[in-house]
Amino acid sequence: MLSQLSARKAAKKICNGNITSRELVTDCLERIKQTDDKIGAWAFLDSELALTLADAADVMHQKGAPCGPLHGVPVGVKDIYDTSNMPTAWGTKCHSDRRPNTDSAVVDKLHEAGAIVLGKTVTTELAFAMRGPTRNPYNDKHTTGGSSAGSAASVATDHVPLAIGSQTNGSVIRPASFCGTYGFKPTRGIISRRGCLQTSQTLDQVGVMGRSLKDIALLVDVLAGHDPVDPATYARAKPNMLKGARAKVPVEPIFAWFDLPYQNKLTPAMQEGMEEILSLLGDRVERISAPNSFTDVIREHQIIHEYEFLENLGNDPTTSPEHIHETLAPKRKSAERISEKTYREALKMVSAANNYFTEFFCDYDAIITPSALGEAPLLEEGSGDPICSTIWTLAGLPCLSLPMLSSENYLPMGVQLVGFTEQDDRLLRTASWLEKQLA
Repeated sequence: MLSQLSARKAAKKICNGNITSRELVTDCLERIKQTDDKIGAWAFLDSELALTLADAADVMHQKGAPCGPLHGVPVGVKDIYDTSNMPTAWGTKCHSDRRPNTDSAVVDKLHEAGAIVLGKTVTTELAFAMRGPTRNPYNDKHTTGGSSAGSAASVATDHVPLAIGSQTNGSVIRPASFCGTYGFKPTRGIISRRGCLQTSQTLDQVGVMGRSLKDIALLVDVLAGHDPVDPATYARAKPNMLKGARAKVPVEPIFAWFDLPYQNKLTPAMQEGMEEILSLLGDRVERISAPNSFTDVIREHQIIHEYEFLENLGNDPTTSPEHIHETLAPKRKSAERISEKTYREALKMVSAANNYFTEFFCDYDAIITPSALGEAPLLEEGSGDPICSTIWTLAGLPCLSLPMLSSENYLPMGVQLVGFTEQDDRLLRTASWLEKQLA
């Protein structure tokens, strides 16, 4: 099946003339037709538009025009990124008819690379609390996690080789873990958030999902860049992700394992799986007691997230309690009780975390930690706890979920690696070494 090709192989075959973009997109659309009634990964899909875009890519290739790194390759985009030729509803019925006039930064970058935006993947409502309609591809009685639910499911079900997500807490790493895909949230500011639903200007970060380490590295290389519209981005050189994923380590890496404040919440399967990996790594891992401030980080993250969510969306009448899902109402009430002084104090934790990790990563190549507490919960139990991502997301560190474990119910579970700011290529290099060691 063409839909099972990696993004890199698909792009190479298209540019070599072995297959056409239309053939690839047709196969992906057929795969979606066969499976998405059960999975529910897509919020918007226009097959005719997708094939038109694929035909245009093929014509460009036939004319000898330059091929971008993702020429003719279909990609799913989370339904919080503006698209001028598709609706962007932010996962809520309140904005079901929202049609942006311009594309978001990530969509601009995808077009520049020659990719085909196949459609919009399901997000939880306003990329926040409630569980969306998407079901886990491994067992449809279980969740995919949130909020990048459709992005994870679309990759795991072979609908597309790559998809764009976002992370304000654990919304890339957790769904990737639950769905058995690779998930990568690069350093805060490497990818512009222009044209993306803003829930938290401090915490919102762009992430990606794919089927291989090299595929997600390539996608982040495509998306990376400075954007004056987004103050989190920066005008200096970025790490070369794909080069990092391909590189060999100069010396065997040293990992840090923190005994974290939520360790007792890990399921037995996750505890056993992580202990097995730590045992295999032997003296390449140093176990460390987490500083008391890590508990503070988790609390301050919630304060920042809720305060900024209300600040960004609280004055929008369509997000009032009578219009949004009932699971968001408690979050809104909690946010209304946070004073500006409390919020300003919480913001200090971001720079404190940055200072701590600047010194910490002098001695370690990566932190190794679970991507989630265990397997994907049952649908009625919600989308799962994002706590395994909270500390690293607040600090803006690059985070990577590797599909390495499975539960007693044969559901996937991810192993997370966390690296230092703007050393994403080193993190990918370390991850490549780890995969080979544990193969």
